[in-house]
Amino acid sequence: MRHFSYLGASDMASLFEAPPERFDRASGTDLLSVALGATLYMPADRPALAKDVAKQAAAGVTSVTVCLEDSIPDDVVPAAVENLVSALRTLHEDAAADLPLLFVRVREPAQIPHVVERLGAAVAVLTGFVLPKFTAASGTEYLHALDVADRISGSELLAMPVIESGAVLYAETRVDELTRLRALLHRDRRRILAVRLGATDLCALFGLRRSPDLSIYDVKVISSLISDVVNVLGRADGSGFTVTGPVWEYYGGAERILKPLLRQSPFDAHGERELRGQLVSRAIDGLIREVQLDAANGLQGKTCIHPSHVAVVNALSVVTAEDHRDAADVLSISHAGGVRASGLRNKMNEARPHTAWARRTMLRARVFGVAAENVSFVDLLAASLPR
Repeated sequence: MRHFSYLGASDMASLFEAPPERFDRASGTDLLSVALGATLYMPADRPALAKDVAKQAAAGVTSVTVCLEDSIPDDVVPAAVENLVSALRTLHEDAAADLPLLFVRVREPAQIPHVVERLGAAVAVLTGFVLPKFTAASGTEYLHALDVADRISGSELLAMPVIESGAVLYAETRVDELTRLRALLHRDRRRILAVRLGATDLCALFGLRRSPDLSIYDVKVISSLISDVVNVLGRADGSGFTVTGPVWEYYGGAERILKPLLRQSPFDAHGERELRGQLVSRAIDGLIREVQLDAANGLQGKTCIHPSHVAVVNALSVVTAEDHRDAADVLSISHAGGVRASGLRNKMNEARPHTAWARRTMLRARVFGVAAENVSFVDLLAASLPR
């Protein structure tokens, strides 16, 4: 699969200095964790689940999580499992299908080997499992269930634990819980693709829900946790994991109190004034701001609950030509150390402190591409979003 595969050859040539590379399940966790980008969640009880997955893949979605947990009423779970198994078998039988990375979000550890056993050969379309409400106490059982599933399937399934429990949010238990989580995840590091953040469940512990005028970083009790999760689990010294951004809940029609922070001038400069109005009316300007804050705080990719969010997250993941040049410049001098002015003479590129950033930037450039000179996120959004 490849990001922006829905674009024609002429659009790819005009938008990208270096186009995105292809990747697949065998690309390795370092690359795949970045390639996740926007991960679209779908309830497992959707009547046309197989068709919906294929449709979203054709529209540019490269990672999908089918949910058996909170999106499914309790009394529908057995039927949802049947629907999930049937859909994945259908996708497996369609040899021509260009499938995304597929994950299943379970309710409990026992569902993991159960689903794998039911799938049989169709487990080949499954990349792994999302593990909700993952704690130091419950995590061992989840990881053991994955070991059992591996033996059943004859393959190694990947895992994305979700941090969303009171043990990690409450101040008196946070440090101990994060320390224990780090030790647990490191013992099974080969299969941990990314650590996800369950902002909705975390907010629920305090009866909170952010408005479309605010980002999750304005909710201090949650933003402080994000900082600590990145501090303990997201380090750039080789010991960390990819930590993904939490869900943005809004996709249109919400009442707004504050002015949007999406500047008019970039849209005017690229002849897309109408696009800005559409983004603001659907509260997508809030998503854009939060994705930028995610990146600034060490998060990569994002959980998405609406297809309109996918193009935004992925467009904002494309590496700019300026950042790519700076990263290349830093890496070219990193062995000897030192500092030099950037190619545009607008910033300092210092070898040792900027090397980790440069390596991450180059990894992102491989899967999301490098934008052509003078191409901005406005151009990428205009090419990606339906009008």
